Amino acid sequence: MTAPDSICLLRTSAIGDVTHVVPLVRTLQQAWPQASLTWIVGKLERKLVGDLPGVEFVTFDKSTGWAGMRETHRALRGQRFDALLQMQVAMRSNLLSLGIKARQRIGYDAARSKDLHGLVINRRIPARSGEHVLDALGSFIEPLGLKQTQVRWDIPVPDEALAWAADTLPGNAPTLLVSPTSSHALRNWRPERYAAAMDHASARRWRVVLIGGPSPGERAMADAVLTACKHAPLDLTGKDTLKRLMAMLGRAQLVLTPDSGPMHMANAVGTKVLGLHAASNPDRSGPYSDRRWCVNKYDEAAQKYFGKPASELAWGSKIERPGVMDLISVNDVIERFEAAALDLGVA
Repeated sequence: MTAPDSICLLRTSAIGDVTHVVPLVRTLQQAWPQASLTWIVGKLERKLVGDLPGVEFVTFDKSTGWAGMRETHRALRGQRFDALLQMQVAMRSNLLSLGIKARQRIGYDAARSKDLHGLVINRRIPARSGEHVLDALGSFIEPLGLKQTQVRWDIPVPDEALAWAADTLPGNAPTLLVSPTSSHALRNWRPERYAAAMDHASARRWRVVLIGGPSPGERAMADAVLTACKHAPLDLTGKDTLKRLMAMLGRAQLVLTPDSGPMHMANAVGTKVLGLHAASNPDRSGPYSDRRWCVNKYDEAAQKYFGKPASELAWGSKIERPGVMDLISVNDVIERFEAAALDLGVA
């Protein structure tokens, strides 16, 4: 197949999914270094990936509604791409894609399409089930004749962020970062259980750091965790940026978090993740490179709420029900913490 001269990627959100797109960008750059790449990305997400070399970024601010769409279309006026990779199926993204001119418009297979996605594309990725989200996104280059066989991130981290992280987390003490809040509230663990796991790590002489964004919900969760802690952790909630968070994740030995953006950012820098999974399937949306340290109660959740094993649910089914994360006990997390500590040689 003739190499395309220009490719537009449309994946605006969320942080975790945008992180999953980076290996696709790296594969395209290696295979077709002459091709120009344009990535339409969300306002927040651009702060994480917007300095990837060799990529032109166009910001879509979804909070501005139709005005944001018009601004994105103005930024692309006069451009016609050889291929559009329409990697988001939400109605807003499907409408946004209508203003992008491209000869090939590659989208999801019929089973994964929704919100009139099939009307804005003219080619589809292979129909597969059982894939991790990263692999599904990676398959968008297959209709172009490529195959993603290697996964590489190398998301730039500025010197300022590295220096801030070194000053904030000095030395070589084994460090547990705890990011307790998902954007999906029903994926969150109980604050007192986080606190118990954090107290265990503190008693084992680990440096324990509580992290999170500046939103009221994240602040409220952090305060509830801190209230329940017997050994006060370092509280950095709302005090970092996405780039500073990347730098901190790189200095940590282990990250405790539900299914969330920081989970995938940690995986991208090679840090072990103690992921908490009951509402979502770690094989689909857990840390891509290594899921050995996760607590996986997804099958138990399927049995409890649907009366069947997870293997009989549609791939990608979320079990976001009140109380589902209570299936994960403090002892479950401590067991995985100890296993990871042993593997790290700091037990």
